[in-house]
Amino acid sequence: MMKRDIGISLFIVLVMSSPFSRASAYLEDQKKIIAGWVEDIILSPVQIRFRAKLDTGARTSSIHAKNVEEFERNGQSWVRFTLPKGLEKKAQARTVELPVARETLIKRHKLDSARRYVVELGFCMNSNYYETEFTLADRGNYIYPVLLGRRFLENKVIVDPSVTHKHSKKLKNMICSPGFPEPILEE
Repeated sequence: MMKRDIGISLFIVLVMSSPFSRASAYLEDQKKIIAGWVEDIILSPVQIRFRAKLDTGARTSSIHAKNVEEFERNGQSWVRFTLPKGLEKKAQARTVELPVARETLIKRHKLDSARRYVVELGFCMNSNYYETEFTLADRGNYIYPVLLGRRFLENKVIVDPSVTHKHSKKLKNMICSPGFPEPILEE
């Protein structure tokens, strides 16, 4: 009986001091989530559901935008653009107007750098509401209309490259708003 108690105690000590236990504790302390390399998000306030690629190789997040045009409102630079339909069957493309947070130059392989507008957008993923900067880009040739880059992922998300859609089902029938994670169910 004594050997069994020592064996169980040793097992508990090994598990508690294992890298997996420390990683879990680190995640809890840092309030990070583990997500797949592809997750669904809901863009707020337009409530469009998109597939997003979580890309640790990209610095800045990006979203597919067409018909991008800059204009001035109350002395501030704004941008008007059209978002794609999203994942819902009855979804339609939506035109959005937002203030320009900044402009950036994007390096392109074997091409000249491209100037892009950057806007701040809110979205929900994994029962959490986030805000981050997105460059407005024509991502029509890419599989995923949204790319979440390192500036967003840092201190929030650990990407598991062996998983997709780990949290996507949590967003079903939810309305994304800054008050999230208290879900408001659609009627």
